[in-house]
Amino acid sequence: MKLIVAGEGAFGVKHLEALAAIPEAEVVGLAGGVAEATEATARKFGVPNWTLDLDEALALPGVEAAILATPTPLHAAQAIRCLEAGKHVAVEIPMADNLADAERLVETARRTGLAAMCGHTRRFNPSHQWIHRRIAAGDLAIQQMDVQTFFFRRKNLNALGQPRSWTDHLLWHHAAHTVDLFAWQTGEEISVARAVQGPMHPELGIAMDMSIQMKVPSGAICTLSLSFNNDGPLGTFFRYICDNGTYIARYDDLVDGKEQPIDVSQVDVSMNGIELQDREFLAAIREGREPRASVAQVLPAYRALDAIEKSLL
Repeated sequence: MKLIVAGEGAFGVKHLEALAAIPEAEVVGLAGGVAEATEATARKFGVPNWTLDLDEALALPGVEAAILATPTPLHAAQAIRCLEAGKHVAVEIPMADNLADAERLVETARRTGLAAMCGHTRRFNPSHQWIHRRIAAGDLAIQQMDVQTFFFRRKNLNALGQPRSWTDHLLWHHAAHTVDLFAWQTGEEISVARAVQGPMHPELGIAMDMSIQMKVPSGAICTLSLSFNNDGPLGTFFRYICDNGTYIARYDDLVDGKEQPIDVSQVDVSMNGIELQDREFLAAIREGREPRASVAQVLPAYRALDAIEKSLL
């Protein structure tokens, strides 16, 4: 299957690495934002065509699909462009930085009938899949999820320490992972969503700290703390407090409440959540079905994000 990747930054590279492990994927074009970096990344991964024009990449012969790992403010508009051009699309999280654009994207996907997926990778990480399967089997019920998303990012830099041309956001980007994960793991739409935030950064114009509370109709709750000020262990740490055990997920690692390791190496065909996400995207296209984590399936999380944003006003 011929596809293009848009975005030469940290997550574009993650997708190129993942696609290299999928035999049926052929990346024929890379669309970037900076010529030198785009050319270098294309050369590194053996991508035969590179451009600074997304439409030019989409027009390459035989292209069926696009994976977008571009700046957050571009996600919704670019995903809609891909669909309007007749291409299946997987857009990195978040699919939009406001509810109205998310709804427009979902409607475009419905109208075109093409596969449209959002990179809610937590649905694919083996650690979270292990929990999900036990919930589905009736072995567990979540009482509370306690989640910490911590970074030290007081300058406008990406995950590789490179300057960004856009500003990241705790709510519409980083909280989106956990908001969707909570809804997916409980199987319910979030009924209570509210937050408080800390001081605004004088240059970046964003809150650097945030505390979010959520609840679903069954009574399960989620407490999410986010910070760009944390000078310590970085990343996201998920504590699942259940009726039958406590579990802590740290990306691809899973332990119980007493820090005893749980083997999740056989949960799926890879331990790489990005690879599993991309495999699902290609499989859905090949099989003519809706992908897991389709834009329609994750839309309820964006309704909750909108409610949280309004609670901050």
